[in-house]
Amino acid sequence: MAAGAVTFRSVLAVGEFRALWFAELLSQAGDQLARVALSVLVYQRTNSAALTGLTFALTYLPTMIGGILLAGLGDRFPRRTVLVVSDVLRAVLVAAMAVPGVPLWLLCLLLTAVVMANGPFKAAQLALLPDILDEQRYVVGLAVRNVTVQSSQVAGFAGGGLLVSLLDPYLALGLDAATFALSALIIQLGVRWRPAARSAADPVRLTAFGLVWRDPRLRLIASVSWLSLFYIAPESLAAPYAAELGLGALAVGLIMASHPVGSIVGAYVFTRYVSEANRLRTLALMGVLAGIPLVFCLFRPELGTSMILFGLTGAFSTAYTIQCAATATRLLPDSGRAQGIGLLATAALTAQGIGALLAGALADLSGASRAVAFCGAAGVTVALPLTYAWARQRHTVGPRT
Repeated sequence: MAAGAVTFRSVLAVGEFRALWFAELLSQAGDQLARVALSVLVYQRTNSAALTGLTFALTYLPTMIGGILLAGLGDRFPRRTVLVVSDVLRAVLVAAMAVPGVPLWLLCLLLTAVVMANGPFKAAQLALLPDILDEQRYVVGLAVRNVTVQSSQVAGFAGGGLLVSLLDPYLALGLDAATFALSALIIQLGVRWRPAARSAADPVRLTAFGLVWRDPRLRLIASVSWLSLFYIAPESLAAPYAAELGLGALAVGLIMASHPVGSIVGAYVFTRYVSEANRLRTLALMGVLAGIPLVFCLFRPELGTSMILFGLTGAFSTAYTIQCAATATRLLPDSGRAQGIGLLATAALTAQGIGALLAGALADLSGASRAVAFCGAAGVTVALPLTYAWARQRHTVGPRT
């Protein structure tokens, strides 16, 4: 069946999906705006690429704890309830971060708690989508969600760069808190309540790790997801990269926006013009293609060229991300779907956090542009054997019985 048989409009016509879509649009835009504020704030205070990378890493790394330990809440409790409670908790924590004069160490602790709450939210959200959309609409729904997330990142990063250059960065954090509160309200009113997928009396037969590890196809999907360790470098090093080019806060936002702009294009093209068979066939190959543009940063290209390179990486990495999520959902049982998806999502986000930290340390030694180029080359090197392994496994992909 052609990939374009289901349109973005037909997916957005589903009321519950539309509520989730709009809620995520709000909170994601606020998140990216806050990331710009934190990156600029830390770099201004410390003038250190490593500390800037560490702060950016804190917007990803604690998800590992929340995703592994708390993702199962999306199976044990009604998934709408998990979404609403997570949003309310994050609104309160980010509001505390928005208080002017908060010490940097406390800001980092509050940020860690906020990101930990992302784990159960994301797991419950992705586990709920197959209940809202039928199988035919599901992959296109993932693409719509990806376009939404990346579009909000563009608005948050680019708008955040402008806002932070004109106003106090704590304002960005206050706006982020408001988006979480509004997201909770939209989900509560717009998404139907459903009982938990697994009764509290049911034994937990497999941990999230066990669900993934027992299936070689899911293990490969997890490995491909970890390629984000290398491809987060342009975003995490945006401030020192812009500084190398002699540019300021606005350029930081534009660099951060380049990846999501490419992701929007990649999501649309991949789901509308590529057949399901070809999407499966090229899943890991897209990981190879995502790293190649970053290698050219070795020549320290000017801002416009750099943005194009980062956009290409975003397009190819989004292609494999969408197919990884769709394939994993088909392979996981409903009673453990939130756990399994939570672990896979956590793996990708944790990889981004580790990658941001390592890229920052490398940039302190070699410079930001060389660090980005090295990360791209390392990603290609790791993705090549994964491409070969996936070619041997993809023929067995199908719904789990």
